[in-house]
Amino acid sequence: MIGKLPPDVLESLLETMPVEWSVIDADDNVLAWNRHETRLFRRPVAVVGRNVRNCHPPKSLPVVEKLIQEMKDGKRDIAEFWIDKDIQGVEGAQKILIRYFALRDKNGKYLGCMETGMNITPMQKISGEKKLMN
Repeated sequence: MIGKLPPDVLESLLETMPVEWSVIDADDNVLAWNRHETRLFRRPVAVVGRNVRNCHPPKSLPVVEKLIQEMKDGKRDIAEFWIDKDIQGVEGAQKILIRYFALRDKNGKYLGCMETGMNITPMQKISGEKKLMN
């Protein structure tokens, strides 16, 4: 990153980004997430500090385990998938893009993982062009 953001600007930026994110550390413990009140996948505040394995249904644990291990081993930096999900207050199932990114320091050391989620249904309807300020 070039420059330095004041803490209040950084917090605002992280809450304003058009994507929700969660971060775990190198020991697989949940550090933080944004958009708490409007998340697609809600979780109780008590999850902070707990092992990420406690945040997933048992049937998905083998996939979560493999993904985390591949990131730790340096075999993978990104994983993505998408699902159809009903969202309260929105008619019809929505296409949710979920992506995982390995977090690494400047030397490549694994620091943790960031999960992002975004409703891409509105974007799938984009066609043509829309110029700025039109």
